[in-house]
Amino acid sequence: MSSFIDPYTFDVAIVGGGPAGLAAALALGRACRRVALFDAGPQRNAAASHLRNFVTRDGTPPSAFRQIAQEQLARYATVQLRADHVTSISGERDAFRLTTASGCFQTRRIVLCTGMVDEMLDLPGFRDAWGHSIFQCPYCHGWEVRDRRWGYLALNLDGLANGFPAMLKGWTEDLIVFAGPGVELPEDAVQGLVQRGIAFESSSVVGLVVEGQALTHVELSNGERIPCDVLFAHPPQRHVDLVQALELELDPQGYVQADPMTRQTSVPGIYAAGDLTTRAQGAIFAAAAGTQAGAMCNHDLCITVM
Repeated sequence: MSSFIDPYTFDVAIVGGGPAGLAAALALGRACRRVALFDAGPQRNAAASHLRNFVTRDGTPPSAFRQIAQEQLARYATVQLRADHVTSISGERDAFRLTTASGCFQTRRIVLCTGMVDEMLDLPGFRDAWGHSIFQCPYCHGWEVRDRRWGYLALNLDGLANGFPAMLKGWTEDLIVFAGPGVELPEDAVQGLVQRGIAFESSSVVGLVVEGQALTHVELSNGERIPCDVLFAHPPQRHVDLVQALELELDPQGYVQADPMTRQTSVPGIYAAGDLTTRAQGAIFAAAAGTQAGAMCNHDLCITVM
């Protein structure tokens, strides 16, 4: 079994300590690899009070989930958990260099699990209700607010084209599609909603009425206020600065391209798992991808001749 000789040299460095990063660290720790998990800065799901749709952990607060995972990782002597912010990555496969506030580290492989940054819409009330009564995923939040007054904020036509509002009707019949600021719903999109019995408002949204963190009404450009308890929306997302600086190849939606099997990115030796690689975002998806990335890193290390 490998052991630490140099506390600043690792087989694999993982950046990001959410479900993807924790799962990758577990897979690699169990493979006897020298691992450093760097986790510092705001959490992707900081606004969420509970982790949902994760078998055996449904309803667990994110902080408790992380604590359990970190306690389990502590059993593996070759895994280090570091509350350290990675500011830059340089070098190449088998000789990467990570710079942090506390020092520099050498690593043969890197797994990026940094998530994405949700950019808040410039709508009154949006930031206050985000993660509390404004959500992205009904699988994560729909059950607890089922059968209430729901809205879907169409910020572009992508959500309408892929049938997102039709899916929402599985949780509630009281659903209205709202046009986001500057969005006009074309006639074919409107007809598609009508055929599915989904109500819509063509006047664009100009604000949200929020009491504390609870949404009560959606305010339209024509002055109407429509009662609404829950709003689903997909605001723009961006990568953290560290990922942007690496200039990895991105897919047409702007997410990091990672090989479906190996999870390796366009830069040899750098892997990616979790929300930064897909719009299909959820804790259990991220954890599965993290396990896959960790296992593939180990496989690559095993077959690489130094």
